[in-house]
Amino acid sequence: MKKITILSPTYNEEDNIDELVQRIINIFDKKLIEYKYEIIFIDNSSTDNTVELIKEKIKQNDNIRLIVNKENYGHIRSPFYGLQQTNESATILLASDLQDPPELIYDLVKKWEEGYKLVLATKPKSDEGFVINNLRKLYYKIMKKFAEFDHVENFTGFGLYDREIIERFKEIKDTYPYMRGIVSDMPYEKGFVEFHQPLRKRGKTKNNWFTLIDMALLGMTHSTKMPLRLVTITGMIFSFFSFLTAVGYFIFKLLYWDEISFGITPLILGFFIFASLQMLFLGIIGEYISSMNTKLNKNKIVEEKERVNF
Repeated sequence: MKKITILSPTYNEEDNIDELVQRIINIFDKKLIEYKYEIIFIDNSSTDNTVELIKEKIKQNDNIRLIVNKENYGHIRSPFYGLQQTNESATILLASDLQDPPELIYDLVKKWEEGYKLVLATKPKSDEGFVINNLRKLYYKIMKKFAEFDHVENFTGFGLYDREIIERFKEIKDTYPYMRGIVSDMPYEKGFVEFHQPLRKRGKTKNNWFTLIDMALLGMTHSTKMPLRLVTITGMIFSFFSFLTAVGYFIFKLLYWDEISFGITPLILGFFIFASLQMLFLGIIGEYISSMNTKLNKNKIVEEKERVNF
């Protein structure tokens, strides 16, 4: 029998563990009875009772396992590390907040059996806020246009990964991996399952403006050199016009020495324009340098505190 791993990252999700586990078990007991399964939780050092609840579930069901991180490594490092720890026929990465519907496990597995080693769940529709939803769509369109590979839209990581894909994940040493880009760039034919993302029913979302911006900048620095090209091109254009302006002012001043008196306004405007551009350009360059530094960092992507039932 083939065995499917359900990997679910957690951080302060005590309100959702019971329902999540029950819905996963129901899928395998009723629709996927020809498969074995295991549920692996990788916890980001929760401060509530999430870990204790999972340990209670392990006592009731030997198919449940737990990895507890030493600290909170964030929403990027921990899930990818969890994928690297799986070894079964296929692994399904599933959010623990129930916004990734567990019932889609059935559709993902059936698509996998059609021969796709990557089956990605995409959310063209979502019940999240109007502003966030539209900003996310804009980001995906920008990435799809400028990324150096075919960037998958509306994909957040939820999907099925064949063991062959997992083995390739294990070869990646990046301590801050952009998983969406890694998956999008893989030379495999991809299957897709679309779903309508519901709102979170219980608990508080761990995403905020900082995490969203962090993901956007990570995607930018890992997927395209376009921002650096824009910095270079914009700098050349402004340098050219600045040179022309300086020459023009110099000539006019020589020809009309007494008649022309330049005030402080052009200086102030020029200063703030160039200062703002410099800050923007330094920030973009800094992001790329930070990305390079992270890739060169030889630290482990995650340090574990304990494992239970492995």
